[in-house]
Amino acid sequence: MNPIVILALVRRDLLVTTSYRLGPLVTFAYAILGLAVYFYISRIFGDPSSNVLGDAPSYFAFAATGVVVGVVLDVTSSSVGARLREEQQTGTLETLGTTPVSSLELTVGLIGFPFLLAALQTVVYLGIAVVWMELDATRTSWFGVATMLLVSGIASTPFGVLAGASVLIFKRSGIISATLLYVMTLLSGMLFPVSVLPDWISPLSRVIPITYAFEGTRSALFQGTSWLDDVLILSVWSALSLPLSVLLFDWAGGRARRAGSMSEY
Repeated sequence: MNPIVILALVRRDLLVTTSYRLGPLVTFAYAILGLAVYFYISRIFGDPSSNVLGDAPSYFAFAATGVVVGVVLDVTSSSVGARLREEQQTGTLETLGTTPVSSLELTVGLIGFPFLLAALQTVVYLGIAVVWMELDATRTSWFGVATMLLVSGIASTPFGVLAGASVLIFKRSGIISATLLYVMTLLSGMLFPVSVLPDWISPLSRVIPITYAFEGTRSALFQGTSWLDDVLILSVWSALSLPLSVLLFDWAGGRARRAGSMSEY
């Protein structure tokens, strides 16, 4: 894997993003408003039993963690497909496909800048939540939080790579991948505990890997311990699924080149 290629793709996305300066500001403002909504909802209706919320001391703490982790999961699971779709529409995908860039380099390069931006967002959101919204961070393991966010991003990357492969094959698949991610986050405890789901649905959440992203991050934030098991589960998932997704992405790219459909959209 050539780091120069990856840095070139990251730099390109940085230049494109900074050329539209209002976009990142709106993204930050929208997420901060979302945090404020959950903060005031928590104050109005009070907090349920701590047994229901797991490691989180309040509903706001539970939802705020879901929002923060959700930012990372969103960019790593959608960036590849979204960027390839843009390349198709601007007519540059076929040119990109003829360059000596491997599927792994392309994947990492396309995710690189959005992931760095998401990391900055999580720092800002957590800082605002702690300073302004009284999020309890007295027992936080910040090393654990950083580790969980990094591993969570890697664990959701296979979904993004598969979304990219589907763009190469089916052209328009964004709505499908977005819907699947939305359903998985609902079943994984992003904004409400898994325990409140119907009995026949709850077991399904245990086989969705991003469930452990939310649980592990909450453990690191509010207990400072008990997050290593979640790191291990997500690491095993990543080790198994990421190589397979890259192989499928490579196959999809080869098929599109042979069919001469790289520029079609």
